[in-house]
Amino acid sequence: MKPFLLISVCTFLLSCGSYPKKNNFKSLENFGAIVNPYFANSNQDYVYKAQIEVYNHNFGGLFIMKKIAAEQHRIVFTTEMGNTLFDFSFNHGDFKVNYILDDLNKKILINILKKDFKTLITEKLEPIETYKLDSETVKKASLDNKTYYYFENPETYKIIRVNNAKEKVRFLFTEINNNIAKRIDIVHSNIKLKITLKSIN
Repeated sequence: MKPFLLISVCTFLLSCGSYPKKNNFKSLENFGAIVNPYFANSNQDYVYKAQIEVYNHNFGGLFIMKKIAAEQHRIVFTTEMGNTLFDFSFNHGDFKVNYILDDLNKKILINILKKDFKTLITEKLEPIETYKLDSETVKKASLDNKTYYYFENPETYKIIRVNNAKEKVRFLFTEINNNIAKRIDIVHSNIKLKITLKSIN
C-alpha cells in the first residue's frame, strides 16, 4: 500500500508542474504584478449582452457589473425585459447571493459562477512564476487555492485555470479598448457551461 501511495503522490506532483512544460513555456525571472483592469473603474457601468449556456439550457439577457468601491462589486444578470436571473455581491472577499432564479439555484453552479466572477474582478495578483511563450508573457498565480495562468501581450488577454496540468476554464478577452474588453468568453472544459459577454456600452 505504501509504495502505491508514494507513486500516486509523485505522479500528482509531476503532473501539477507539467502544464508549462506541455505548452513549451520558458522560465523567466518574476517581474511585475498581474494586472486585470477590465472591471476596475468605479465610474464605469459595465453592461454586456450576455448568453449563458448551462446544462443544455440557454439564458440570454443583460449582464451588468458595477464596482461600488475598493473590493466591492455588484453583478446582475437580467432578461431584456428586466426580470432578474441572478444578483450577486462581492464585498472584501465575502460573497452574497441577493437573488437567483430557481432554475439556476444549484449550489454547484453558484460556486462555479462565484469563482468565475471573482476571477473577472480580481484586479491585481503577485505572480508565483513567470514564463515566456513566443512574444507573450505568461504569469502563474494562485487565487482561492486554484492555479491560474495569465497571458499578456502586452495586456492580459487570456486567463486559464488549470488543475492537474489540465485546462479547466478559459477566460478570453477580445476587442480591448481603454481597459474595456468588448467581448469576454468563459468556457469550461469539464462541465457544460459557457458564458459569452458582448459589450453594449
